[in-house]
Amino acid sequence: MPYTHNSELPKGVRNHLPEHAQTIYRETFNHAWDQYKEPEKRKLGGSRDEAAHRVSWSAVEKNYEKSKDGNWVEKGNK
Repeated sequence: MPYTHNSELPKGVRNHLPEHAQTIYRETFNHAWDQYKEPEKRKLGGSRDEAAHRVSWSAVEKNYEKSKDGNWVEKGNK
């Protein structure tokens, strides 16, 4: 189900990602939720929810990475 606010994101996302990364996740999830409504559009199968979460993590990982101490930081800002 789409998210209106970052505070609605799954606990694992809220507790580990910085606010900006959460926004990327939320906006991407909402778009993917609409895009993968039809099962035949999901290349890896699975549910609509699973597809949207996969796409969201991929979007976050384009701009963020885990630092040596395990925190998510913007790429280039280790």
